[in-house]
Amino acid sequence: MNNMDIRVRNAGSCMNPISLDEIEQARERIAESTLRSPLVHLGIDDAPTDTDIYLKLENLQPTGSFKVRGAGNVIALLSDKERDQGVYTCSAGNMGQALAWHARRNRIPCTVIVPDTAPETKLAAIKRFGAKIIQLPWNELWQVAVTHRYAPLEASVFIHPFVDRRMIAGNGTIGLEILEDLSNVDSVIIPFGGGGLATGIATAIKGRKKDTRVYACEPETAAPLAASFTAGSAQAVKRISSFVDGIGAESVLPEMWELVQPLLERSIVVSLRKIASAIGLLFERNRVIAEGAGAAPVAAALEGSAGTGRVVCVVSGGNIDLSKLVTILHSEIP
Repeated sequence: MNNMDIRVRNAGSCMNPISLDEIEQARERIAESTLRSPLVHLGIDDAPTDTDIYLKLENLQPTGSFKVRGAGNVIALLSDKERDQGVYTCSAGNMGQALAWHARRNRIPCTVIVPDTAPETKLAAIKRFGAKIIQLPWNELWQVAVTHRYAPLEASVFIHPFVDRRMIAGNGTIGLEILEDLSNVDSVIIPFGGGGLATGIATAIKGRKKDTRVYACEPETAAPLAASFTAGSAQAVKRISSFVDGIGAESVLPEMWELVQPLLERSIVVSLRKIASAIGLLFERNRVIAEGAGAAPVAAALEGSAGTGRVVCVVSGGNIDLSKLVTILHSEIP
């Protein structure tokens, strides 16, 4: 079966657009367990002319990434029966941490399927939060994301990391906060992995300020959304593994393309070297630790790809291995 022909099969599928009401309700559910992350200026004087760059610091969330928002919304909506069954997800690492963190707080059994290349920082956190870990090759993990199932765990409840309207609604709370803190924002740049973050934030932004430009951002090593915008339909690409592990999938799932395509201007593709440079810049100027996915929007903004005016970069996470960070701070690419 062709991966691109498979449709969503779980109860949390999101073929219909997310509403602002769902995002507002999610904000109430997760208010106690998540941080209203700050929006700060990027501390540089040499930004592109007529561009004012801001950072939405989701790396400061309890688990180091935005995923804690969506996972918190999902956990809050589980029935007692589903809680007893336990939950599992597939994840490059951040979703696994977020779900494990919420599951431990709610005494729910949790298992996380991760790629065999997952960073040790993320693996250690998942273990620390008490979840079981199953490691698979990337292509096998992606099949779990495509089919929404992993046979050995079918007795548990699968929580999709991005094709789940509860996840997307939780992610959308970031968009509400951006507009409340910077009502005259001109552009927002969002890292794109599976599409749940971009869809949620863009839904909130466009629902309240239609003239704001919203862009996705992908690494040069895996940019299926950019290919999809070029072709006008969901596309698959050859994925090359890199230190930018939180974004850059091998395909855009058709159901996500249907949601995200009307909301975004396009996907900005940035090089690994520029992403590494942005990681170093964030550390040097703002004392912000960002993983590759979190720094990618900053790289895009610095090259002027999102236009001029007030540009918000969503720093989606900060879970980077220390050894990789040190390599980058020595001006090398991991």
